[in-house]
Amino acid sequence: MNIKMEKTFITLLIAGILSLQSCDAKKQKTKDNNIPTIKNPYLGQKPPGLRPLPFAPGLVSTDLYEVNSAFTPDMKAFYFIRRGEENKKSAFYEYKYSEINGEWKKSEIASPWIGRPVISPDGQTMHLGDRYLKRTESGWSELQKLEPPTVSNDSMYIMRLSSSSNGTYYFDTYKENDSTFPIRYSRLINGKHEEPKALPKAINKGTFLSHPFIAPDESYLLFDAQREDGYGDSDIYISFKQKDGTWGNGINLGDKINTNAWEASASITPDGKYLFFSRNVGSDDFENVDVFWVDAKVIYALKKE
Repeated sequence: MNIKMEKTFITLLIAGILSLQSCDAKKQKTKDNNIPTIKNPYLGQKPPGLRPLPFAPGLVSTDLYEVNSAFTPDMKAFYFIRRGEENKKSAFYEYKYSEINGEWKKSEIASPWIGRPVISPDGQTMHLGDRYLKRTESGWSELQKLEPPTVSNDSMYIMRLSSSSNGTYYFDTYKENDSTFPIRYSRLINGKHEEPKALPKAINKGTFLSHPFIAPDESYLLFDAQREDGYGDSDIYISFKQKDGTWGNGINLGDKINTNAWEASASITPDGKYLFFSRNVGSDDFENVDVFWVDAKVIYALKKE
């Protein structure tokens, strides 16, 4: 090889190396930014099996306090609450998928947080306890408050409200210095919600009955409570609607979901594939709570049993 050919070879070799380095850098940048695309739903996370895993470590689940997660029916927006960030008492966040560039973008909806989000089955209402937002052409509306009779007593506080496809509300009714508050429901009749009624003892058994989530077809109800058959602190239970229209006894989701720590705020993704819930993974001071997810087969198996 003469000198001229050798210089040409070396030039091409260097150019090739630089090109590869550039490609690697781009791949690494995408990896480091952890930006999922349309080929990677659920914020680009690998789906779990039958063992619960923290959801989106570093993005959603951190060493702070994250609770009350919710997807919109089209699975293109995800909401959750975080507490403990520097200079913030709490914050309400959204991860939204962009059709333009195929990325999930995080934004702050409110600080401090404005309620525990549950999206209605039609995607038109974001329930936030005794308040709510309505879907508009430009996004979510201004914060609105439920009217009587659903909310008729200022001493009662709705932590979480969930609605079925036919508009029936299911909600807890927290009352200060009272751990025996029941879960109630209110049907939508002729465009108005009726006076709330307490669910039967099959569900309202134990203390701290909280954070109900109703299936769109009302075939099951998820909730958390402290009961004698539990594993320690608050556990997650499920009640299935029976063929005669009554509610079955609340069933503990078992030791794969519940531990001696606090588990709460369960929901099923709109596509029916995954169970989401929150768990205290820190000390008794609740400084570290994470959002977990697991294959929804864990609850469908209980129905067969």
